[in-house]
Amino acid sequence: MDPESLAQTAAITVVGLMATDAWQRTRDGVVALWRRVRPVQADEIGTALEETREEILAAQQEGDTEGTQDLERDWRRRLRRLLAADPSIAQDLEDVLAEARASLPEGERPPVPAVQMHAHASGHARIYQAGRDQHIIER
Repeated sequence: MDPESLAQTAAITVVGLMATDAWQRTRDGVVALWRRVRPVQADEIGTALEETREEILAAQQEGDTEGTQDLERDWRRRLRRLLAADPSIAQDLEDVLAEARASLPEGERPPVPAVQMHAHASGHARIYQAGRDQHIIER
């Protein structure tokens, strides 16, 4: 998954997990990734996650979907910068979020956002798209 799509999916998932019993696992995993890539910012990110959790719980109580979307955009921006600083953590980020989701009963798991891809080809062009890994062997 490209960094922008991953950042978007991860942000929606992180914010979604904030209001669940998997919150602490999610927080610890995200902070650990920050500690690896940008150790100086790790404590600040932990605090920001806690503050965002309080905001998301309040937004959900009030039915404020716009507030939720603002928080998701904020975390998408942060996660995009983290992935830009060290693209090798992409799989680790996906793993942290998958493990946090899997720790919840199936009915309590926040949905994973769908990836939408669009392409247009003409002539003899080829388009290869994938939501995850893609291996192409042409003969």
